[in-house]
Amino acid sequence: MKITKSEFGMTKDNQPISLYTIENASGASVTLSDYGCRIIKIMVPNKEGKLTDVILGLMNADEYLADDASLGAVVGRCANRIAKGHFTLNDKEYNLAINNGPNHLHGGPTGFGQRVWTGKITDDKVTFTRISPDGEEGYPGNMDFSATYHLEGTTLTISYHATSDKDTLINITNHSYFNLNGHASSVHNHVLKFNADEVGCVDGDGLYTGELLDVTNTPFDFRSEKVIGDCIKDNHPQLITARGYDHPFVFNIDKNQAELYSPETGIKLTVSTTYPSAQVYSANYLDGQLDKYGYTMHPQDALCIETSYLPDSIHKEEKPKVILKAKKKFKEETVYTFEVTK
Repeated sequence: MKITKSEFGMTKDNQPISLYTIENASGASVTLSDYGCRIIKIMVPNKEGKLTDVILGLMNADEYLADDASLGAVVGRCANRIAKGHFTLNDKEYNLAINNGPNHLHGGPTGFGQRVWTGKITDDKVTFTRISPDGEEGYPGNMDFSATYHLEGTTLTISYHATSDKDTLINITNHSYFNLNGHASSVHNHVLKFNADEVGCVDGDGLYTGELLDVTNTPFDFRSEKVIGDCIKDNHPQLITARGYDHPFVFNIDKNQAELYSPETGIKLTVSTTYPSAQVYSANYLDGQLDKYGYTMHPQDALCIETSYLPDSIHKEEKPKVILKAKKKFKEETVYTFEVTK
């Protein structure tokens, strides 16, 4: 196991941005940045033994600083949307930044993904830490948060930990754009399996409405392997509303909940998480920017599997899982395992 640190760039206020690369004997490696706890690269062998980068990314630090698509970032304090940027907690009203139509998205315009974190190498792990101050983007409480990355063989584990000195909200995810073909290209050829009986409906602004749809006989039924391109072209009203997939799926098992496979490279990704759901997003708003290899990133050139609690849980659940009580410990974990299958 080898972990190296290198310079990546500077923020506009002259904070240094660094890269951390974890590499092991399998040849696999993960490159991370302390800007947004971002995954910059994941290199794993394909069916020919050639190392292949399985997430989309940008060319340099300046492009990440201008990125509004959360490429590879940890997003929070709350991933996804909160209706009208408003919630009530302990009979007190809070107003958050509005940055996605009428709603609050991914922690706001200066959320976790837009901050420089403190990186620390410990044995075979990289941990990023930061204290998010009381009132940041409108959220209550001083939150002490960490994200730890560990690569073993071709398995990447991300562990999230947090505490707060006030009751607050938390719903953390990693927003990597997976493309197992190895570069920006349509993921319509990818095969997806998703162990979920229900999917959340969204409105025209992408907000989860609270309605759960039985996936049976719909293009959201991935309980058996399906080619994404065979399903995403369906004229289901929810696919039309979201311009593709951008929906929370509720898991029906508690591990190895999702599989994604590219027949082009033979690489299969298995996602296993302690979270109860994941937002499946088919990158519907990529806008033609070049990726780190010079390929144009078009809509549906990647698939995000954003493991999390249900979005807008503070409004949609009787006992919202997103509430973190003062002094209580938040801990969730997501594991990404890559292998070659024939």
